[in-house]
Amino acid sequence: MKKELKRNKIKDLLEESKIGGKVNVKGWVRTFRSNRFISLNDGSTISNLQAVIDFENTDESILKDITTGACISVSGELVQSLGKGQSIEVQVEEIEVLGIADPEEYPLQPKKHTLEFLREIAHLRPRTATFSSILRIRHAVAFAVHKFYNDKGFFYLHTPIITGSDAEGAGEMFRVTTFDPGTPPRDEQGNVDYKEDFFGKETNLTVSGQLEAELGAMALSEVYTFGPTFRAENSNTSRHLAEFWMIEPEMAFYDLEDNMDLAEEFVKYIVSYVLENCQEDLVFLDKRAADEDKSKPQHQRNEMGLLDRLKFIVDNEFTRITYTEGFDILRNSNPNKKKKFQFPIDKWGVDLQSEHERFLVEKHFKKPVILYNYPKSIKAFYMRMNDDDNTVAAMDVLFPGIGEIIGGSQREERFDVLKKRIADVGIEEKEVWWYLETRKFGTAPHSGFGLGFERMVQFITGMGNIRDVIPFPRTPGNAEF
Repeated sequence: MKKELKRNKIKDLLEESKIGGKVNVKGWVRTFRSNRFISLNDGSTISNLQAVIDFENTDESILKDITTGACISVSGELVQSLGKGQSIEVQVEEIEVLGIADPEEYPLQPKKHTLEFLREIAHLRPRTATFSSILRIRHAVAFAVHKFYNDKGFFYLHTPIITGSDAEGAGEMFRVTTFDPGTPPRDEQGNVDYKEDFFGKETNLTVSGQLEAELGAMALSEVYTFGPTFRAENSNTSRHLAEFWMIEPEMAFYDLEDNMDLAEEFVKYIVSYVLENCQEDLVFLDKRAADEDKSKPQHQRNEMGLLDRLKFIVDNEFTRITYTEGFDILRNSNPNKKKKFQFPIDKWGVDLQSEHERFLVEKHFKKPVILYNYPKSIKAFYMRMNDDDNTVAAMDVLFPGIGEIIGGSQREERFDVLKKRIADVGIEEKEVWWYLETRKFGTAPHSGFGLGFERMVQFITGMGNIRDVIPFPRTPGNAEF
């Protein structure tokens, strides 16, 4: 029995660049020129490997099936390439078509496709150079997250996807039920009787694992979650998804300053890891972003290229200022005085918008910024009340081009204060009895924050729309694939 060659990954062959010897490569055809030159990609790298066919000694019935999108296996000798753009190529001795792609129907032809079109064929878009790069970087970011926290001694905690609580208090949640939507059981008042439902109460898909992560921190000291979260916000914007992933560390014995230190170290680590391990994909995306910028009006262009923005995060100490200091800077700024902000800054206590956050980072400080001590009126009930009784120990990390990328706080550990805050915002105690009990039984100062995973990947890849950094985006009116 003839022994088959073991498959070689294109990434390994290009990195080793060893001439001579037999190799086997499997992948998808990007282009096939002159019935001789195949450009092959297997997803292990953005780079293609050229396979050269001996036309005279190859069955014509095989050649007709080698079209863009077809999946093939080639075996042959690895030789030095005489063509431009590649150092090595395969002189094909054996070729097998594993899967054909009818050129009349295959939608990914060798030309530029719009991102909108590619979202409609999300099952095929990973085969493009742009989206294969994004998915490799997405993997690298996820790996960096786990490595960072593992190396610091944190424990990975799985928090529930189905929950009976609304951590954000926004009410924009997807309901989970086994009821027949047409004939749900009803109580004497005519309301849907959730006591008859699977869980015996009204339940939803989670918007955050934070509250449960706090419970873990009260026993394991330092934990983090990394899981899917869901928000039923009817927003068709480039910044919103209905299904997205969150990273939420929670740490006992951390105050607000410790929290800010960890957040800065964390995002710098992720960016450094990607810069070190995804250089080829980043160079490609940097050029793509620069080309895209050229088509924009001058005032909408990024002042820094993609690679420069990433190095900007790693190379700079983050500026830390209070909300009040930031508010004063914005109120007295030229864009505000000349009414160039879409949302004017006039009254203390307003919720800052992306345009304000970007001004502080890109124009005023020219550094990443951490804003802290926000008005309590615009922040969640679980954030620790400051002594002024007007602000809470919250903090947001602001990046260029994107604004807020991390939001967090020192948590309110005092039972009486937390109980009052819960009442003030209209949450029923019975809904969060377990959360309150952690403040009765061995409470401790603790802090945490949340990083939107897709927002981080969006920043690192330079993509303008968050729908393009997740494999299968879930948005209003769209749950395809």
